[in-house]
Amino acid sequence: MGPFLLRAALTGLALWIVTLVVPGIGFVGGDSTISRVGIIFVVAVIFGLVNAFIKPIVQIISIPLYVLTLGLIHVVINAFMLWITSWITEHTTRWGLYIDDFWWTAIWAALVLSLVTWLLSLVVQAD
Repeated sequence: MGPFLLRAALTGLALWIVTLVVPGIGFVGGDSTISRVGIIFVVAVIFGLVNAFIKPIVQIISIPLYVLTLGLIHVVINAFMLWITSWITEHTTRWGLYIDDFWWTAIWAALVLSLVTWLLSLVVQAD
């Protein structure tokens, strides 16, 4: 349970940093700081579940696109996973992740999220 909570917390921190850097993406809901942290954590868990169950299927289907684009389609797939997370939270709750536009907002968010997650993994592995 410890590694799961650590990964969810790091993903939540990375998502929060992305919302600070990329305009057009943010968290909706939460009046207090505690509720906002809870929302970020739950969105991180939902994002992890989307990556665990939907992303492998999308990657297998898009193997020809990986070859054709020399792997650059991976950025679009990551943006699609963010967009799915946003869609799930928007259509099931009154809080969650908000992305105003798939093209450029979600694409930039996916790029920044990959970079921030990589940097956070370096910091955590260094300890």
